[in-house]
Amino acid sequence: MGNKANGLNAAQKLKKRRSVSKKKNKWFVKKLFNLKKKSDPLVGSSQAAGIVLSKVQLEAKQPNSAMRKCVRVQLVKNGKQVTAFLPGDGATKLVDEHNEVVIECIGGKMGRSKGDIPGVRWQVIKVNDQSLDALRKGKLEKARK
Repeated sequence: MGNKANGLNAAQKLKKRRSVSKKKNKWFVKKLFNLKKKSDPLVGSSQAAGIVLSKVQLEAKQPNSAMRKCVRVQLVKNGKQVTAFLPGDGATKLVDEHNEVVIECIGGKMGRSKGDIPGVRWQVIKVNDQSLDALRKGKLEKARK
């Protein structure tokens, strides 16, 4: 037999044991204390609007040696600053400073960064309420502000 309690008044002991075991599981603790929402700049939402502060180029991780085009974005909802990736060829030309962009999660493992871009967890999907993808493919002209 295992070393679990049995017999009279065993229920309390088993309940306490279960509670202690649960609190050793990092996924349970994250959910219990809402740690994802507290640490996430988007505060649990899938997308967020922001203003472009500057364009930056980040060096890709080994063994790649590309310069990945990104932008520093200040979120409208809470003023936090994040770095967002500009996907696709020539996307940098379509985004200027002070443009309004919409960012979303880049889809890496467990909410982390994806691929060879270090520390970048978000990507730009819209510029001034126009799809970045459509702008890149030439389906839309860039709106003048």
